[in-house]
Amino acid sequence: MADMPHADLLRHIVDVHCHPTDAPSISPESMENLPITICAMSSNQSDQSRVRELAVAYPDKVIPCFGYHPWFSHIVSLETGIQKEQHYRNLFHGTNPDEIAALDELIPGLPDPIPLENMLDELRSDLSAFPNAMVGEVGLDRAFRVAYDYYSTPRKLTPFTVPIDHQLRVLQAQIDLAVDFGRNISLHSVKAHQHTMDLLQHLSVKHGERWNKISLDMHSCGFSPQMWSDIQKKYPNIFLSLSTVINGRSSNHISLIKACAPNRILVESDYNTVDMCAERTWDMVQIVAEVKGWKVENEWTEEEGNESDWGVVRRLESNWKRFQGGNHRFVTTKRRQRQKREEWLSDSENDE
Repeated sequence: MADMPHADLLRHIVDVHCHPTDAPSISPESMENLPITICAMSSNQSDQSRVRELAVAYPDKVIPCFGYHPWFSHIVSLETGIQKEQHYRNLFHGTNPDEIAALDELIPGLPDPIPLENMLDELRSDLSAFPNAMVGEVGLDRAFRVAYDYYSTPRKLTPFTVPIDHQLRVLQAQIDLAVDFGRNISLHSVKAHQHTMDLLQHLSVKHGERWNKISLDMHSCGFSPQMWSDIQKKYPNIFLSLSTVINGRSSNHISLIKACAPNRILVESDYNTVDMCAERTWDMVQIVAEVKGWKVENEWTEEEGNESDWGVVRRLESNWKRFQGGNHRFVTTKRRQRQKREEWLSDSENDE
């Protein structure tokens, strides 16, 4: 970490999306040396408790995030009491001999399905236990295929994908709970752009003002700049975060940074080794600074000064606070003009 800035500056950086509990273990030394704050995502049945334990052990460094990733949405059953084999055969329809053989091989290695209500009960418990917890990583993914054994190396994939309708049911249930609790969300969306756009519209209508009380981060966003521009114009509560490990694969992330409003952008590592989270997040901080033309601070000063003079770290910290705080509202041009007029009148009265 020779090129990393001083710890006084790094402590103002938030990695808004990472997976430290995906690693085989996390040493106390690694956590003690972690110079930034991390949002630790859960994704499946086995890591909810690991995220919980990490947040309890390091409350000043870890913001816990609970939920089921779309890659594991197939283990959630929408029907109570359904048997394991019936659940998976209903979900994955083998229509030819190869698919039927693959399904016969897959099912024995899959866990018993978790009823949706049981999953939501656990999520309610975790959100109640951690007032600062987010819901994540949740989302939609039409590109992935279910693995015979997710944890094997190399990972052998089946021909099956989880039907998008099933993913949507699991996702919406988790988002509805996030709205009920007033909690922010980290959302995954891969090859499901139109479904995501439709979902955002549905949620905005369904929840009304309550929807704008929470924030939603499009994690490692892969949308086109035009699609992102459409989203940020329509939804004041949607933020964008990028990572070098995902977005760095394509130059599209530069265009996205340019298209993103200065107060909507966040940074992440999306890394599963906690020792690398700070370095990977800092890489993205520097990219954002370069694209936006923001200076990179050498040190932290407590005096904020004029916003126009802010460096990238202070700007990103301000964005994170906006994301955390929620309660978003659009400020229309007419409203801005009215506010300015009210300020001018107030100043005039004081002069008199």
